[in-house]
Amino acid sequence: MNRLDHRDPLVFDTHELGRRPGSLRTVERTFPAPEGLGIVDVIGVPVGSEMALELRLESVVEGVLVTGTAEAHVTGECVRCLEPVEDDLDVEFQELYYYPETDERGRRAPSSQEESSEDDDEETYRLEGDFFDLQPVLRDAVVLALPLQPVCQEDCLGLCSECGARLSDDPDHHHDAVDPRWAALQGLSAAPGDEGDENKDSDTREGLAENQEK
Repeated sequence: MNRLDHRDPLVFDTHELGRRPGSLRTVERTFPAPEGLGIVDVIGVPVGSEMALELRLESVVEGVLVTGTAEAHVTGECVRCLEPVEDDLDVEFQELYYYPETDERGRRAPSSQEESSEDDDEETYRLEGDFFDLQPVLRDAVVLALPLQPVCQEDCLGLCSECGARLSDDPDHHHDAVDPRWAALQGLSAAPGDEGDENKDSDTREGLAENQEK
């Protein structure tokens, strides 16, 4: 039973291609980006933004070989200074969608009672009737093409660790360093000249006392 929705822009019908090996068909499609095309909270294709696809469908013995390119606009945030990052992304991909009744060697696939207990090492995509869903393949291609740590510019200096200022805007930005061991003593230091005046007043009072005694 076909579980794919043919109205989904990432579901494609191969009925017109037929099953004669060597048959070719090209498809171009523009559609709104689905969810999940990116790295969460880092960078990705905004949901609903326009994407463009060019596909080449080729019938082979095992199934349908899909080769294509996708274009999209991605947005994110610089990991150093948190400024917005935007870029245009072009990705290429290729995947073989096997016929439901065949295995990876083009032979008739075993029934559920005949299936081997060994798990496949690689994920296998299969046609559902004449339809295939491109979304998992497209998602993998886009995510792998995105930078794990996007930056607004290669030499971005990031943010000041003390005040958060963007250092690329002011390369000479700095703060005067104060040794924390001396910071507590700054308030105790006397103003210039205070100590000398205090000693002078003390000497004057002692002199007056001596004259009174005489």
